[in-house]
Amino acid sequence: MTTRCRSLGSGIGFARKTVPMMMATTTVFKTSTASSSYAGYSSTRRKSYSVSLAMAVPSSLPSRGGFLSKGKYLSTKEKARGTGRIGGVVQTRARLGNDELQKVAEEAARAGAAVVSSAVEKPRNITLKGATDLVTETDTASENAVLEVIRKYYPDHAVLGEEGGVSGDVSSEYLWCVDPLDGTTNFAHGYPSFAVCVACLRHTLPVAAVVIEFAGGPGTWVQREYSAKRNGGATMNGQSLRVSKTHELGSSLLVTGFGYEHDEAWLANLDLFREFTDITRGVRRLGSAAIDMCHVASGITDGYWEYRLKPWDMAAGVLIAEEAGATVTTMDGRAFSVFDRSVLVSNGYLHEAILEKTEPVTAKLLDRGVDLSQWFIPEGYSVHSGAQLE
Repeated sequence: MTTRCRSLGSGIGFARKTVPMMMATTTVFKTSTASSSYAGYSSTRRKSYSVSLAMAVPSSLPSRGGFLSKGKYLSTKEKARGTGRIGGVVQTRARLGNDELQKVAEEAARAGAAVVSSAVEKPRNITLKGATDLVTETDTASENAVLEVIRKYYPDHAVLGEEGGVSGDVSSEYLWCVDPLDGTTNFAHGYPSFAVCVACLRHTLPVAAVVIEFAGGPGTWVQREYSAKRNGGATMNGQSLRVSKTHELGSSLLVTGFGYEHDEAWLANLDLFREFTDITRGVRRLGSAAIDMCHVASGITDGYWEYRLKPWDMAAGVLIAEEAGATVTTMDGRAFSVFDRSVLVSNGYLHEAILEKTEPVTAKLLDRGVDLSQWFIPEGYSVHSGAQLE
């Protein structure tokens, strides 16, 4: 159950907007003039890609540090006092270090993983959220364990959990996205590809993330802990991660996923699956988006795409992939946000070649009126004002 969420609509500033931009990375977007448009955004093709969100903040803002609040740029002194007013609510605005947030994310994910580990060899008590969408007691218990850690350190932060929905203070600039058991169906069957995922966003930008993957199988389960912080690199069990150097689609191994809604986007992805199977060394479907992205980060696979994922599915894996050198956009080449309904993650070298296949398919879906707008943004959570660009 997820409650109190709204659509961001055109409020977030993608790089396709024509206003001057301050970018979250130094990558410059070069565009061509072709293609269609929807919801106020041009679908102009990018020839180079940012690995993080481009925020719509006018480049003429003062360079001094602070927070934006209702059009006012707070001074460093005001920031140090930790005060700001958004929507009439006085807020504390202590800037937290990514190191600190990463440590809390690791502690929280390990607490959830301990719950999963204790249940992985036991009989499952399974219920259905949809026709084929499973949930187990372990999902709920793992999320409770994760949230207990987060709330211990940050009781004033907002949380978006797969099972519990929105909680905490949505006026905070920090949002924790929690998937307590990504790949529940795999877990229910004892199939190795499920994980505990914890990520912290500052406004829309993931700044700390952990994914704990359960690999192996019954009687031989092992854990791989992927961890990343913004501008701090990514690791797996303490070892640095780097994407592959595969340059040709014909030499690549890709991965994708299919959601529970068998709609037009689902059918379109079946066509993409078939096409990429013909022109690559293969396409895998593991059943955990977070693990799929971590495998791209590890260089095990070379690219991943999927429609209609939720923020808790993507937030942790996206940051880990980015920090390992991956390129991340939507499937039609726009700058990516965790609230988007499509994602394409690659080693960078293959991004344009994969987009040549995914972009036309996505454009056709949009032309037919398929809703790929942003979703699951907690009502009242600030994604416009004062995003702290790294």
